[in-house]
Parts: sequence; structure tokens; C-alpha cells
Amino acid sequence: MFDRYVVFDVETPNSRNDRISAIGLVVVEDGELTTDFYTLVNPETDFDAFNINLTGITPRMVRNQPTFPVLWELLRPLLERGTLCAHNAPFDLGVLGRCLQDYGIEWTPRRSYVCTCQIGRRLLPGAPNHKLDTLASMLDLPLRHHNALSDAKACAGLLQYYLREGDLRRFVKEYDFSNLRTLGLEQRSEIT
Repeated sequence: MFDRYVVFDVETPNSRNDRISAIGLVVVEDGELTTDFYTLVNPETDFDAFNINLTGITPRMVRNQPTFPVLWELLRPLLERGTLCAHNAPFDLGVLGRCLQDYGIEWTPRRSYVCTCQIGRRLLPGAPNHKLDTLASMLDLPLRHHNALSDAKACAGLLQYYLREGDLRRFVKEYDFSNLRTLGLEQRSEIT
């Protein structure tokens, strides 16, 4: 479980955060980056100007891209094994969970995860803030912010840095995809 991390980042088309317009994914096994995956996604919904300006992804760019249910056949095997990881993970996990629910796709009710933002607050307390671009800059990690694959790779770089600092088990949390929330300690103990 702790030898394989699946680091991912999603971009969304609007403020509802229930659909994905791009996803980047990186697998870190035994501390090494082994796999990466990126695709634009046709979210089958409207775009907000804010999201277009933030990500550079337009409705025209995704018009002929696969929808989430089609991509899920590729994503599911990658996401099945290991601990999930994202920067500000509750956001990315929530978007993934709402997308699964909106499309009526059944998946696991709960998954373990780590958040590189939360870990950074503990392991890099002197950082000016714990945003992905700030931490990536501190550690000289390349980043083209709000590109899902670049964000996922920078997050994987943070994860690799943290793994060199020691065991991350104390940072592992449990996400409840049925209720779209992180479980408290009392709830997590029921499933371990």
C-alpha cells in the first residue's frame, strides 16, 4: 500500500466542480516515477470564463475528446492500487467523486490518500505558503501551473521529497466517496 502512490490532478470547466476538463496522473512506485498519463476530457457541460482563463482549456479544445465514462476504463486500473495523492487532495478527490456520482459510475466507497499540501504544512513550516507553485519553486521542481500533468508531476516531486524525509503513514487519511468527505479517525478505525 505504501510503496505505490497514484498522484493526480484535475482541471474543471466551471465552479460546480462536478466534471473534469483535464486529468494528469503520475504513478510513484518505491519512490520512483514509473508512469504518467494526461488527457483532455469532454465534460459535457458549460465552461466558466474564470476556469478558461485559469487553465487555458476551452470548450472547442475538448469538443472531440473522450468523455469521463470512456476514460474511466483507462483510469480505473491506474487508480485501483496504491495510495492516492494530490495537492489539496480533498478538492481533487471531491471532483472525482462528484464526477463518478454524476455519471452513475460505481467505484470503491473508500480510499486511502495523502495530501502534499497538508504534509508540506508539517514538513516545510517555514514556507511562505503551501500552494503548489510556491513549494515547487522552493524545491526547484518544474511546473506549468494549472496544466494537470505538470501539476501532477510537481506534486509527485513533492511526494518524492517528503518520502526521503521519512515514513508518511502518519499523513494517510481515508476518503469516503459515498459521502464526498474525509473520514475522521473514529470512522477510519472501523475499516482498518
